[in-house]
Amino acid sequence: MRRLKLGQELRQLRERRSMTGAKAASELGWSPSKVSRIEAAKTKASSDDVKALAKLYKVDDRKLGELLGLLMDAYQRGWWEDYEGTLPGAYTRFLGLEAEARVQRGWEPQVVPGLLQTEDYAREVILATRGIVRITHSGVRSRVEARLDRQQRVLHRPDPCTLHVVLDESALMRRFGEPSVMRAQMEHLIEVSVLPHVCVQVLPLESLHPVNTGAFIHLRFAAFDDVVYLEQLYNARFVEDLELVAGYETAFNHIRSEALDENESRVLIQRKAMMWGR
Repeated sequence: MRRLKLGQELRQLRERRSMTGAKAASELGWSPSKVSRIEAAKTKASSDDVKALAKLYKVDDRKLGELLGLLMDAYQRGWWEDYEGTLPGAYTRFLGLEAEARVQRGWEPQVVPGLLQTEDYAREVILATRGIVRITHSGVRSRVEARLDRQQRVLHRPDPCTLHVVLDESALMRRFGEPSVMRAQMEHLIEVSVLPHVCVQVLPLESLHPVNTGAFIHLRFAAFDDVVYLEQLYNARFVEDLELVAGYETAFNHIRSEALDENESRVLIQRKAMMWGR
């Protein structure tokens, strides 16, 4: 996202000069693909690259300083990079996007979302896939640590994003680990749901299911187009087409309209906690 912001700024400066990417590349003795890749954030620009583009576009010292500041931000190491050896590549890209999102809205029909999981529940969810996806003991430990770190970085940072999650009731009933793990998870859900920037709703089993879709996360940004993240067993994909993203937004609104409100949802989650405590 930081590279995208820098690329967007450089593209706007080029367009203000009524200059094509091919023309800019020709003036600098670069290949046309280099300019397009920098603007699309598909490659990291160097400070010399930024200075050369700024000179070509005739920007003043103040603007050059802003561009170099963006470049410095783009090279800042993200917290998720400490876990790159154990997390799938698409997921680390998602974590980078999530770090810049202002609003996150998600539908989850199967499990409690990672941002709302307890440590024990997270471990059991990860262990449940070990018979299918190869994960070492250290890999499991690293993924659990990454999940807990993610929660701190997203939900408990000074300027947290707004999180709105709709859970299917079945996700509260599918057991991972001992009943005590499930009870603690239900109690944690209630605790997190009262945070001012968090909204948790439950779609009850007896409710009409308005949309037949798997889990998805819809990210909104302050200065970029929305992105939808779809996670699958072996990989993940990002939906960036504006029309398709709008469809997921409509789907979320439909699901949300059929779900219980926040207070009713907490009552239902409390009932599930008591069920797991028997």
